[in-house]
Amino acid sequence: MKNLTRIAVAALFLALTVGCGSVRDLTSIITGYGAKNMASNVFVSGREAEDIENLDLHFSFIKCNHYKLDYENKTVTSRFLWKKSTAVYREGYGVTLLRGDMPEVESEKWKAEKMVGPTQVASLSPFPTELSPSLDPVVKALFDDHTYGGHPFAFVVVHNGKVVAEHYDKGITPDTRLLSWSMAKSFTQALAGIMVKDGLVDIYAPMDIPEWQGDGRRDITLNDLLQMQSGLEWNEDYGSRSDVNIMLHRETDMGLFALNKPLAYKPGTHYYYSSGSTNIVMRYLRSKFVNDSTFYAYLHTRLFGALGIRNAIFEPDMSGTPIGSSYIYITAREFARFGQMYLDDGMVEGKRILPEGWVDYTRTPGSDSKGGYGSSFWLNRDKSLPDVPEDMYCARGHDGQRIFIIPSQNLVVVVLGYSPKKDGEIDWNPLLKAICSSL
Repeated sequence: MKNLTRIAVAALFLALTVGCGSVRDLTSIITGYGAKNMASNVFVSGREAEDIENLDLHFSFIKCNHYKLDYENKTVTSRFLWKKSTAVYREGYGVTLLRGDMPEVESEKWKAEKMVGPTQVASLSPFPTELSPSLDPVVKALFDDHTYGGHPFAFVVVHNGKVVAEHYDKGITPDTRLLSWSMAKSFTQALAGIMVKDGLVDIYAPMDIPEWQGDGRRDITLNDLLQMQSGLEWNEDYGSRSDVNIMLHRETDMGLFALNKPLAYKPGTHYYYSSGSTNIVMRYLRSKFVNDSTFYAYLHTRLFGALGIRNAIFEPDMSGTPIGSSYIYITAREFARFGQMYLDDGMVEGKRILPEGWVDYTRTPGSDSKGGYGSSFWLNRDKSLPDVPEDMYCARGHDGQRIFIIPSQNLVVVVLGYSPKKDGEIDWNPLLKAICSSL
């Protein structure tokens, strides 16, 4: 009865506040978010559906969804009011939300489609572990006492190349692949760097995107997109019927949706954070390969494979492009390995992965970012975290995903979990201050 009342109130609210088209979009967002995230957490991360529904999916209208899980076919269908959405898991690719003129969920061709060619994975030494008792109070404060807020799932600290602290929440293990959210943008930036090193792209040249050739968008560069200064019109508000929510939960080709936005500012002059920009980047990078097998083999060999990551999941949209803005699943130590590569100036065990100067480029503020954003990494040049060294830069994701890199401390800190801004974000400044002062 309570669920029926809640749904009735939600339906009345939607009807009174938005038009029919908006209701259609909102119900697509509500059901799409639920189906996609339930499926990925169950079939990629291996978490329990009840835990996901009670924590990750227990907010706003999302908590009104009803879920049907098919463990045999690895699908999740989410229903809200008259709308339903289905997400399907494919081995090696993770979960894709089905939209538009979609193949039937039962289509064996689509479910079994194999795009990845032969890949190579470097055999790397695991991080040496030398747990520091000085960080035990920080671990206790973070996980047990909730001193810093939030709900962390995983915590890894690497100092001087050694794991000095590591802890996991109930139900999470060192082998659990966890969601990056927008930390995926930094991985997309790394892929762009590797392609620069191989002479496949030039980040300062105007992009040869056909849809842009008839107007001022023809001048947009990869650098503009990586620094979030493309000038394209965009709304990144996660709590509304915004561009980012429509892109992630309604579109079949996310990069195409974003690149069709009109120009609002001269390229390179106006900073505005945009998940659409990164999906344009990934779509463009994919276009530089003769076929998808070659592209995916390159991605898994030259980026993940170089980091020793064998089972990375970089989930694609229905067009087959990895969703560069949002959806990577790897383990906490693997996220730390990525951060360590940047700390080591783009090197991994003596082998250069990123081009020379790429890390310096990464940490250089965009011209309009006021010291807060570089190239797909957040900076602390603006002292947004006042008690943390100014040279800190980080990969940052929705709901409290972080890879902090602090060169002056030779330090990488990874925190993953469910820590939403509105009602439980981790207080990063005292947490990092405590880590730095304890080492």
